[in-house]
Amino acid sequence: MSNLAVLPIIIPLVSGILLAFFHTKTPFVRHAAKLLSVMSTGVAAYVFYYVLQNGTVTLETGGWEAPYGIVLVADLLAVTLVLTTNVIGLACVFYAPYSLTEQKERYYFYTFFFLLITGVSGAFLTGDLFNLFVFFEVLLMASYALITLGGEKVQLRESIKYVLVNLFSSIVFVTTVAFLYSVLGTVNMAQMAERVQEVEQQGILTTIGILLFFVFATKAALFPLYYWLPKPYTVPNPVVSAMFAALLTKVGVYSIIRMFTLVFIHDTTVTHELFIWIAGFTLVFGAIGALSTNNIKLIIAYNIIPAVGFMVMGIGIYNKTALSGSVYYMISDMIIKAALFLLAGAVAHIVGTSDLRKMKGLIHQLPLLGWLLFISAFVLAGVPPFSGFIGKLMIMQGGFADGEVAIVIIGLLSSLLILYSIMKIFVRGFWGEKDENITIDRKTANALTWPVAFLVFFTVLLGIGAEMFYPVVDEISNQLMNPEIYIDSVFKE
Repeated sequence: MSNLAVLPIIIPLVSGILLAFFHTKTPFVRHAAKLLSVMSTGVAAYVFYYVLQNGTVTLETGGWEAPYGIVLVADLLAVTLVLTTNVIGLACVFYAPYSLTEQKERYYFYTFFFLLITGVSGAFLTGDLFNLFVFFEVLLMASYALITLGGEKVQLRESIKYVLVNLFSSIVFVTTVAFLYSVLGTVNMAQMAERVQEVEQQGILTTIGILLFFVFATKAALFPLYYWLPKPYTVPNPVVSAMFAALLTKVGVYSIIRMFTLVFIHDTTVTHELFIWIAGFTLVFGAIGALSTNNIKLIIAYNIIPAVGFMVMGIGIYNKTALSGSVYYMISDMIIKAALFLLAGAVAHIVGTSDLRKMKGLIHQLPLLGWLLFISAFVLAGVPPFSGFIGKLMIMQGGFADGEVAIVIIGLLSSLLILYSIMKIFVRGFWGEKDENITIDRKTANALTWPVAFLVFFTVLLGIGAEMFYPVVDEISNQLMNPEIYIDSVFKE
């Protein structure tokens, strides 16, 4: 047992609370937020290294032994995602002062920013299903504040949709937890994994599992529940959109991975086969949506949907190779989605519009930003040697190994559509003759570009340095395919 497991939750929580007392002192809060974000990232990196070297770290909160108390489980999957979350947060906190007005920063932006990271990190680390619901609510409450920050009419309209969808899914979530508790008598994930094999009513458990999947599918924006996502993710400030796109849907995907590799593995012919079908529809409809608009923010928002489809495709195939691919692709996609939303926000801020028809030749004035977009398109589509390719390759290898040829072909075709949708921004917005009507504030442009470059660097490193990172992902998939490793880490003597 070690307190290391709680540090990635405590540090952003305390940071958010402290900054709330100084919200009117904007220059101080900016510098403090950057320092605290660096500290949080450093701690997350240390916890990741410790777990990599020493194995899973658990913490029984309040001294109550599992399964009677809430337990935090810092296994390799959880700490990897926590570290990725903090790296994204670090880029966003340096981007924020140049994207937000000072008035918006004063409305407790940095407090809600750190509370969002608290909720996301807690969701990754908890070993208790009801506590997962609690952390979902923490991150959602922070997101409700962030999506309305600024109070513009379009924000209020889209935030109503966003709040209603999440309120409904939260009600279904807590109801499903009650159903599970009535059948299994516990909400501790490790004990649930033990007891699910002993229950005679396997059909009821499968039904509850599918209901829980649709709760997480709503959070992750899977077909047919993706309809709410694109516009609410484009109306806030770009730094908020980047956090939403990178983190919120991935918490839903993580929850599916955790529950359907640990607890609901008794009837994979029903549950995981359903995942493959849903992943296929998600890939197709998400890619089509990205082609249907000329708004650069909406193009990127729609591309969240097929990316989630790829991750769930690997979970549905459910072998070690495919799960490795899902995890690798999720890490890559978290970073590249944040980079793309920050990039789109930078373009819209500098040019004054996000309408692709009203911009051209930006490569002459914003060359670094243009080539970062070009690289990002290749990462997102899965072009070798970038990180998106590594993840998709493993998912497709796992698909071919299990005879899931149809879904692999759908994945390949959707990748081409994804590449086209992002390259459309590059060709129409950046290529061509210089637009003399566009004037560039060089200082602001540079300040908005470097956080994007920071994130793109990591995605490129994940691709060209795959030999260095793959052993970590391989160990994660080994743990996922062997649930007793997780169970033993919670109940070890």
